[in-house]
Amino acid sequence: MRESAAKVTTLADLMRVLPEVRSRGARVVLANGCFDLLHVGHLRYLQAARDCGDVLVVAINADASVRALKGPGRPLTPEHERAELVAGFSCVDFVIVFKEPDVTGILKELRPDVHAKGTDYSADTVPERHAARELGIRVAITGDAKSHATRDLIRLAAAATGGKESR
Repeated sequence: MRESAAKVTTLADLMRVLPEVRSRGARVVLANGCFDLLHVGHLRYLQAARDCGDVLVVAINADASVRALKGPGRPLTPEHERAELVAGFSCVDFVIVFKEPDVTGILKELRPDVHAKGTDYSADTVPERHAARELGIRVAITGDAKSHATRDLIRLAAAATGGKESR
């Protein structure tokens, strides 16, 4: 099995592993997103998230959740492939796929030390900010300025090919 595929797990399995990780004093960070078409902004977000702790868990939106958030035609990449790609980053320790519209439920169950969000959010716009505050989870805005977006890459690719598939 590839190392990246071995990092992809379920929340239930992760909950069995984390007590031992925490017993060593490790700080757990949760980051999340669609990660539909990977770009350097995703990498920078996850690297900065990892800098907030010792173990980085990334929750990836399931395909149906991406469609609900981004619209028809998305995701471009199926959830199991997106999970394996994100797991391939050396800064990522675990990847789970979730179906809910946000990660409030995961925060409640996982109780990470830090919930990392990208710079397209502010402390006041993080959807899970109230749950994080109630649970004593620090919210960190991480990554570089939002100058990379999957929708922009899709537009550029369509423009470069005149809207037609290229070989």
